[in-house]
Amino acid sequence: MAPMGIRLSPLGVAIFCLVGVGVIYHLYAGVISNRVAAFRSVVRMSKQGSTVDLRDLLALSVEAAVLGGKEVKKVREENTLDERSKGKTKEGANELMTLGDLRSHKKMFYLMKNTYPGLKVNSEEHDNSVGENEVWNRDVPSDILEKIPQGQEVPAHTVTVWIDPLDATQEYTENLSQYVTTMVCVAVDGKPVIGVIHKPFTGDTAWAFVGQSTNVRARASYSSSPPKVIVSRSHAGKVKSFIQDAFGNTTTVTPAGGAGYKVLSLVEPLPHDTTATSDQADVYIHVTFIKKWDICAGAALVTALGGKMTTLKGEDIDFSGSEGNSGGLVATVGLDHKALLEKLPNWVPEKH
Repeated sequence: MAPMGIRLSPLGVAIFCLVGVGVIYHLYAGVISNRVAAFRSVVRMSKQGSTVDLRDLLALSVEAAVLGGKEVKKVREENTLDERSKGKTKEGANELMTLGDLRSHKKMFYLMKNTYPGLKVNSEEHDNSVGENEVWNRDVPSDILEKIPQGQEVPAHTVTVWIDPLDATQEYTENLSQYVTTMVCVAVDGKPVIGVIHKPFTGDTAWAFVGQSTNVRARASYSSSPPKVIVSRSHAGKVKSFIQDAFGNTTTVTPAGGAGYKVLSLVEPLPHDTTATSDQADVYIHVTFIKKWDICAGAALVTALGGKMTTLKGEDIDFSGSEGNSGGLVATVGLDHKALLEKLPNWVPEKH
């Protein structure tokens, strides 16, 4: 009952209730829609016998890489890196982590997991704080629809996703932003099928779907006698002597940061990449231990262009199971990969 002297208008009460419902809807609509989208994804996987559409995963991977890239760029521009060491590599180099790595990881990892909770997703970083609520809105970019008009279903249990929230962290801390990328790779039965390499500081995104299409192109020509070789700037080992033993002392060896950047040096420069031309290479070689989230996206990209990425002994790299690759790597596009491998000296991991 209303207090004495106060009469409640039915119209006023109705308006108040409507405003209240509107406020609640505004506050929670995003969360609700995200949960509904996630539920639909789970139901869809269940109804189709736990299958996923690879074209959808490509679009999701592009969005994840771009979202992570925005965090990477923002942290660098605000100069709030909060840099710390995760430990040492086998070669004794510092493994750095920054706030950019962590914030990018949260955006990328939880976008993938919220959309497809059943998928196996491996990320370079780990974070125990509360996750993001974002879920993919299921929009497929027009360039992907144009190049890949039909989806392709695969069993979900055959899929492994590899995320690198910030490739080239060392260079990121040195403000060498041209080397920095965010990457997502989708492997099916251990084979790299989808690769996305995004450059946060130019806005360019390279993507590839093996057997379907890609938005990057191989260069018109490559040289193998001798080739220009691109190698790691911060985890080089004895790669220079290894390369000169193979191709001669006059071989051009270019050190660069980031596995994603080095793969992109093998193809036509991306639209806004003004620095890539000077580092164009014919071969990418790495002789020390490397993680699969560093190289899986690049492996998919070169494979989609008819190239190869193998260990130094010519073995295919299995992108399922453990996170490490101890066999080194050779990546080529537009060259006789087998003939190039035959020129390499005998590789002993402990020596290099």
